[in-house]
Amino acid sequence: MKVLIVGSGGREHAIAASVAKSTKVDKIYCAPGNAGIGSLAECVPIGAMEFDKIVSFAKEKDIDLTIVGMDDPLVGGLVDELEAAGLRAFGPRKNAAVLEGSKAFSKDLMKKYKIPTAKYENFDDAKQAEAYLETAKFPVVLKADGLALGKGVLICKDLEEAKEGVKSIMLDKKFGSAGNQMVIEEFMTGREVSVLSFVDGKTIKTMTSAQDHKRALDGDKGLNTGGMGTFSPSPFYTEEVDKFCREHIYQPTVDAMAAEGREFKGIIFFGLMLTQEGPKVLEYNARFGDPEAQVVLPRMKNDLIEVVSACIDGKLDEIDLQFEKNAAVCVVLASEGYPVDYKKGFAIHGLESFEGKEGYYCFHAGTKKTENGIVTNGGRVLGITAKGRDLKEARANAYEATKWVTFENKYMRNDIGKAIEEV
Repeated sequence: MKVLIVGSGGREHAIAASVAKSTKVDKIYCAPGNAGIGSLAECVPIGAMEFDKIVSFAKEKDIDLTIVGMDDPLVGGLVDELEAAGLRAFGPRKNAAVLEGSKAFSKDLMKKYKIPTAKYENFDDAKQAEAYLETAKFPVVLKADGLALGKGVLICKDLEEAKEGVKSIMLDKKFGSAGNQMVIEEFMTGREVSVLSFVDGKTIKTMTSAQDHKRALDGDKGLNTGGMGTFSPSPFYTEEVDKFCREHIYQPTVDAMAAEGREFKGIIFFGLMLTQEGPKVLEYNARFGDPEAQVVLPRMKNDLIEVVSACIDGKLDEIDLQFEKNAAVCVVLASEGYPVDYKKGFAIHGLESFEGKEGYYCFHAGTKKTENGIVTNGGRVLGITAKGRDLKEARANAYEATKWVTFENKYMRNDIGKAIEEV
């Protein structure tokens, strides 16, 4: 079969690597892809939001399955467009992708169906938001309602900072139209855990747990980014936590979406906070996490195409989802200055070091192939992933592998997964 992957980041490279292992697949295309994905797939110069071009290409090439990796095209309705053209696609339709596309929607859904989450209020008026903050308990969390590349969340320690945050999101439109509406919610404390899941509209099968590191600097300092690294599994995600989440969060979310007439087929990413009162939902995403996909997919034993097909066909209950009993750590190599201001176009050296090395992966995020070789082309450049018997070994392997690759202005956090050594 012929598969088209939509996207251009480390997540899509990880998806492509998993798709390439399937015996069912003869040819992979990626729109638009990147230099790393180009070693597994034929990259085509079509942007992820160019729906008409994607549909035309899929029809022209007789694509059997399109996997939409990114949030923007899912929220924008690319799956709907593909299905309307008689094409098979993996990912939620527009009316279900709103689970990620609107934080106000997802918070209201959780309140209605009693799914544990932080207390909150929604606002579409900056003055009303500021008035509410006068009575709020600090710190508080401000969230732009729409998609903001994982950066539309502000943690404010006092009233002055919070009012500045409202101005930044709703008036200055720091995150564009994503800030037309805003959620103000209570600040929760505890361990964060990410759990990805496959969903076929009624059945949900969770993948192995992971934990992302969003802040740019060591010690969880600095600005929020799209993710500076991750590890899997999380030692904090115990059997007891899993049992609670299955009963009170996972299946109730799938059932709630179905009850709202928004049948969800695809990936639901549960961002959880393990609070003293029990697990609560921080956020939902409607696709594989990035960089979580880089540590979860390499540990999956199943043929990804079989699982994806079962989701589309409503037969996920027939799949025995299995993961290796080991661990993986991903360290993001970024351009210094990310996520604010950084230079690109620097030559990347040492990529060949990963060839033929079992258990080591170099997932490309912001790279570009030029006449002079592969160069940096974004804030997050590469995701260096390694497996190990346990998290400690995987972490040591991943950091050793970061030394194999060099480029000017290379930057990384040095404490990805360090918390696991406290356990």
